[in-house]
Amino acid sequence: MQVGWPRRPLTKVQTALANSFLTSGLYLHHPSHDSQKSDQLIGLARATSDHVFNATIWDVLVDPAYQGQGLGKALVEQMVRTLLQRDITNITLFADANVVEFYQQLGFQAEPEGIRGMFWYPNL
Repeated sequence: MQVGWPRRPLTKVQTALANSFLTSGLYLHHPSHDSQKSDQLIGLARATSDHVFNATIWDVLVDPAYQGQGLGKALVEQMVRTLLQRDITNITLFADANVVEFYQQLGFQAEPEGIRGMFWYPNL
């Protein structure tokens, strides 16, 4: 799926998905004449969590051919709904500058109450 994601090794992506607390996918179903179903992944989101208090939504992706139809919004809203149903109420995410407004329209706040994200990167 081409969505501006950095190039990542497939084995690491598989491990990240397997170790996620919650994943959600959007599939386009293509009926087949020979009883074989053909489903195309067109959207994905995942969350990590401590399973009690906190969760972080990661990697909200929608295939560019299907963007602008509310699918990203539906993915995020479903993730939030599911996390709230599990009584996880501290929900965070990281957003590139060009999509901050998108997440703000879904109720996320940039730096609420002066809280700042902190990052540690190895010196390469």
